[in-house]
Amino acid sequence: MNELFAGYKGSGLAYDEMMSSDGVRPAYSSMMRQLGKLDAAEVRAGDYPKSTYIDQGVTFDIGGEERPFPLDIVPRILLADEWAVIETGVAQRVKALEAFLADVYTEGRVFADGVIPRRVVASSPHFHRVMAGVIPPNGVRVHVAGIDLVRDNAGVFRVLEDNVRVPSGVSYVMTNRRVMFSALPEVTSRHRIRPVEQYPLQLLAALRAAAPHGVTDPTVVVMTPGVYNSAYFEHALLARMMGVELVEGRDLVCHGGRVSIRTTQGLRPVHVIYRRLDDEFLDPAVFRADSMLGCAGLINAVRAGNVTLANCVGNGVADDKLVYTYVPDLIRYYLAEEPIIPGVDTWRVEEPESRAEVLDRLDELVLKPVDGSGGKGIVIGPVASKKQLEVLRHKILDDPRGWIAQPVVQLSTVPTMIGGGMRPRHVDLRPFAVNSGSDVYVLPGGLTRVALPEGELIVNSSQGGGSKDTWVLARDGVRSQRKRAKAKPMPAPVPLVDIAEEKTHHQQEQQQQQNQLRMETRPC
Repeated sequence: MNELFAGYKGSGLAYDEMMSSDGVRPAYSSMMRQLGKLDAAEVRAGDYPKSTYIDQGVTFDIGGEERPFPLDIVPRILLADEWAVIETGVAQRVKALEAFLADVYTEGRVFADGVIPRRVVASSPHFHRVMAGVIPPNGVRVHVAGIDLVRDNAGVFRVLEDNVRVPSGVSYVMTNRRVMFSALPEVTSRHRIRPVEQYPLQLLAALRAAAPHGVTDPTVVVMTPGVYNSAYFEHALLARMMGVELVEGRDLVCHGGRVSIRTTQGLRPVHVIYRRLDDEFLDPAVFRADSMLGCAGLINAVRAGNVTLANCVGNGVADDKLVYTYVPDLIRYYLAEEPIIPGVDTWRVEEPESRAEVLDRLDELVLKPVDGSGGKGIVIGPVASKKQLEVLRHKILDDPRGWIAQPVVQLSTVPTMIGGGMRPRHVDLRPFAVNSGSDVYVLPGGLTRVALPEGELIVNSSQGGGSKDTWVLARDGVRSQRKRAKAKPMPAPVPLVDIAEEKTHHQQEQQQQQNQLRMETRPC
């Protein structure tokens, strides 16, 4: 052990991803040696990532306060064989959820065959009948997915939940990588790390492939709720890196079942909208009449087949945590395969026998609202007060359909810089998948979120968590000195977007980048 890691050990029952009973695991041995060669005081200070994120506007809204997104200096490392299982498992899950959503909004075979009760879907608050019978141009509803994984105390990856509505966080994957390569070139250059920079091109290609029938050169836009949204940095970054317009609802006009964007030269047709706001705010004529964020008539344009929304409206039914309990059966039903990545054992509280057991064990289990997100509403029984458990009991009895229960999963731990020393902290992993209709691309690595308080199991950024750069090593993961000397220089990192710039300043740059990307993605 070097000075930085002196005295480090795991945290009891949790699987520690760096240390085993036999010593340092192979994935981390080289990283630990290289990090130990650096000046320990400078590594402990960790000022570079924080100052970089403040300068570039990489912030997250926590309680109304904009703070730099916490990035820990120690990466989370996955070997090639580990990633191969995750990659195929995530792609399998996305394909099954895609088939499920297509079935739910059209034929409903899954109900007739008794795989899942119709009432489970019909009672979901995210099931929108207005989308019944709508078939997207290339059959894709889940253009982007974020599948949350955890590693249990045996080191097995498990699916914790699915995110196929408006998954966020991919911008931090790319910015974390850029900062780590700048802050620790001595360490990163010694490892063969699979790149993440191709994500915007993969996303743009998938969005262009989703264009309405007969449109060969589609106009793609990113739709944001605005600068006050906690993930606005991500919206701006993705729009700039794809070379497309970043728009708000007020920038769009719907007329005659078609959507246009206001420009200085007049109205211009829009064909694909990568929307980053929830269903309920998209169209005040269909959903919330008080929404100032959407554009009236948008759903009619979707139903007419003149514009594509990515992700599709109504996808939230697949995010429902009660539906989550049926996903293994959905994989078997639609794909005729066994699930590659298992889920977490779950009680359906709406079922009388399960409800009785859960109510008897509230102080032992984790209770989750089925339509919750961002860690909100979760009650961890072993650390909850008697008053909290009593309130929870009444909520369950009033709305048993609204809850599921799971055992406490001791999320795996990774070394994290806390108070000048390395301490084990719990992490999860959100791999991002892009579905083009012909292939599911899984971004190598994804977003590792880390719970910074000791013993905390909720890792969500909205609850004060941080992040780590996630390295997926190639088969030959560590460069020898000779290979390093011959290695090609790293490409210059893609510059971060400065969200303080005025929107009008971006338009010419975005148009130039859009034209260039169109040439690159146009078939030969």
